[in-house]
Amino acid sequence: MSSKSYHIEIQTHRKNPYGLLRNSYRKNGKTVHDTICRFSGLTMDQLRAMQAAMQGKTVMKEEFKIISSREFGASFTCASVLREIGLDKAIYSRPAETWVRDCIAMITGRLVYAGSKLSLSNCNSFSALWGICGINDDYIDVGTHCYNSMDRLLERQEKIQKSLVNKHLKNGILVLYDITSSYFEGEYEDSEIVKFGYNRDKKKGHKQIVISLLCNKEGCPLAVEVFEGNTKDETTVLNKINDIKNKYGIEKIVFVGDRGMVTSAQYEKIDHNTIKVISALTHNNIKTLCEKDVIQLSLFDERNIVEIIDGDIRYSLCKNPFVQEKESRTRLALLGKTKVELDKIIESTRKSKYSKEVRVGKVVNKYSMGKFVKLEGSGDDLKWSFDKEQIEQEQVLDGCYIIYTDVPVEDMTTLETVENYKNLMKVEQAFRNLKTVRLEIRPMFHKTDNRIRCHVFICMLAYYIMWHMNQKLQPLFESDGRGKHRKYTFEYIIECLKCIREEKVDFCGTISHTVTTPTVEQKEILDLLQVKI
Repeated sequence: MSSKSYHIEIQTHRKNPYGLLRNSYRKNGKTVHDTICRFSGLTMDQLRAMQAAMQGKTVMKEEFKIISSREFGASFTCASVLREIGLDKAIYSRPAETWVRDCIAMITGRLVYAGSKLSLSNCNSFSALWGICGINDDYIDVGTHCYNSMDRLLERQEKIQKSLVNKHLKNGILVLYDITSSYFEGEYEDSEIVKFGYNRDKKKGHKQIVISLLCNKEGCPLAVEVFEGNTKDETTVLNKINDIKNKYGIEKIVFVGDRGMVTSAQYEKIDHNTIKVISALTHNNIKTLCEKDVIQLSLFDERNIVEIIDGDIRYSLCKNPFVQEKESRTRLALLGKTKVELDKIIESTRKSKYSKEVRVGKVVNKYSMGKFVKLEGSGDDLKWSFDKEQIEQEQVLDGCYIIYTDVPVEDMTTLETVENYKNLMKVEQAFRNLKTVRLEIRPMFHKTDNRIRCHVFICMLAYYIMWHMNQKLQPLFESDGRGKHRKYTFEYIIECLKCIREEKVDFCGTISHTVTTPTVEQKEILDLLQVKI
């Protein structure tokens, strides 16, 4: 293929002449012309002046002006991927509907800009996002284009998620399920779901919501649900399993849940003929198995996974030396802090409105060291000490974990069971992207429960696009350097594509629009994503 030649071609076969800015090059022995843009409304002299400029002749600087420049590449690419993977049709069978286009803009905008819906509605001056998504209004009204369309999208959530589940899940397939929370700032007095609860972000004093996410084995997000902020993880499991069977029509699955999520009581309620489970035991569960002599602590090995079969349940005994060191170091530090504060309380002679017992209780609760502290006496005679036997028993379990399943060994090996449980890290990765890294699910700018739910749903759909883009970009990531030599991240990809601009040009008094030609790096990214600009 020969090098490209840019030139102005003047067309005179119509009543008014016009010019075409073209690339011409040889390909397979033939001349190929790519039209970049069209100039109309010019006189023949003006067209010839442009043609002369392209041929290297002098054009006055005043005759060529870039009036405005807007981001184009990232918005166009994300919206193109959204359509290519069929998400627009999953949202609604007629994607040309205005409210569907609004939703496409909000989902794409979440990937490219994040921020509030109000800021997104005001981005026309620096972004071509809304026009790319088919909304060509000069003024984007946040109420009409965002809030009203969000209400329509929320009505479709169950059907959209069913479409995604049917696309990515089949009978007998493995599904990943996990829970997180997202905290709020400000007042939410009218909300029934924003409540105080166990905060996984360690943000005390903040109300929150609880969010569940269902993914396939590869970590592709399929369904999200918002619960009240005080919802416990384990209380959502049975309903989610029923949703998979009844709402989405998947009869047989292998359900993978985090440590302690599937309690003994819930395990008994599951139909194990159709639903198999993979999960991990808590430390208390492990102690109970040791007391019943089902397992022995000596069986935990750093190099090999030991499997114990008890009835229909298979226990995979694992030990991680890095986790062992971390847990021991953390406990030692917390015990040290506990000792310092308890000694201060015992030795203190100042009067306080709280008794020494209450103050001691606050300290051990603060560091979660209550099970290691023994108290004797009361008042000024109060004494404390560490339960060394209890500490030693706990140290033995450092780094030890047990993954259990009722999947028959002929269907899943021990190693596959452990690896499938570790796939939950892909859900955790999804939560990191949803909450902080890229999509910034918080801060929440919505005050009504339905808008909060829809905002979370939009973030999930944006991550759905991001997941597909990451799959397509794997060759780029795999060829990248390591450590300080690493270059490519999803954030870098978006910023790189943002540099492809839509320019408004004044040339010899004629206004035209053009898009900057992608660089070699941008073209490599676009080729991997199968997007042509």
